[in-house]
Amino acid sequence: MHPPRLLILTAAFGEGHNSAARNLALAFAELGVEAKVVDPCREASPVITRVLCWLYRWVTTHAPRLWYRIYLSTDDMDFSKQRFGFMRKPESYLADLLDEYQPQAIVSTYPVYPYFLDRILANHPNPPPVFTIITDSIEINASWKKAPTTAWMVTDPITRGILLREGLPAEKVIDTGFPVHPSFAKMSGLDRQGSVKPFEVLYFPTPKKPHVRRISRALLQASPDVHLTIVMGRNVRLLYARAKELQKEFPGRVRLRGWTRRVPELLNCHHLIVGKAGGATVHEAIAAQCPMLVHHLVPGQEEGNLRLLEQLQVGILAETPEQIRATMIDLVSDHASQWRRMKHALAQYHRNSGCFQAARSILDQIRK
Repeated sequence: MHPPRLLILTAAFGEGHNSAARNLALAFAELGVEAKVVDPCREASPVITRVLCWLYRWVTTHAPRLWYRIYLSTDDMDFSKQRFGFMRKPESYLADLLDEYQPQAIVSTYPVYPYFLDRILANHPNPPPVFTIITDSIEINASWKKAPTTAWMVTDPITRGILLREGLPAEKVIDTGFPVHPSFAKMSGLDRQGSVKPFEVLYFPTPKKPHVRRISRALLQASPDVHLTIVMGRNVRLLYARAKELQKEFPGRVRLRGWTRRVPELLNCHHLIVGKAGGATVHEAIAAQCPMLVHHLVPGQEEGNLRLLEQLQVGILAETPEQIRATMIDLVSDHASQWRRMKHALAQYHRNSGCFQAARSILDQIRK
């Protein structure tokens, strides 16, 4: 019997969708299954998609309350009917892709695509199953919950419990964990009983230029033991000059990185991650058993990701430099006892192979 051919759909509106799709494809590849990753929005409407992605990043960074109102408004939208002109091309592209590729199953990491597929496959004599990967935790938008799908894959048991209480059928809501990179399953983070001198902090700044200096100084001033790795990613040109100032101000304690694919390795060799509460970042921190300090929160879906960290007692919200400095002092004081408790909680939770769990669950469902 030949292994199934799968189609994984993603969207560039938020890194969590892309991360989940790429990692799931890697897991399928290790299991000997062909899986093609496609972003119908980027393929069919590249210019509009780039503009919308830029707007999304700008609004979530600089006007989060405006984004929250937009986010809440989507709860009342009826995605079962095509009402958005700019989505017609991606839907048409997806219909052509299905005819050409003929997948045995479809996986979506973006909530809108299952509605496209429901319309496209309405008259299909034997439609392939559709699996929806929910990339957020606890705070789940209605677009995910109403999606026509064979099954939902969720990030954690708390989220699954909430969805069941809201009426989703238990047999269709599967707790697999977030599809983090396969390498997380083969790595181990720093020992919670080990040395915390230096105390290595991994910082992912937002594009807000003043913040990189304010937050970095708050972290570094908390203790001379704090060493900081700043990962600027796609914002390297925007932030480099300010980050370089910090390197001169705190000699020997600041490392700078631009774009990197070595996030799993970095997380596993740092004591703490400082970043925004995006789905991918939060679950990568959990997978690496690396406690998290959240310095930026996008209202709406990221609130649920923060709540998961807080319920697991492995993450803290600190948004101002004063809060960040005070939190950092608490974490490193008393031989880092609070940090060690958070590390212990992460070890007890132990979720580092979500991509394989999701891949195997999907394959099991197909074989049934």
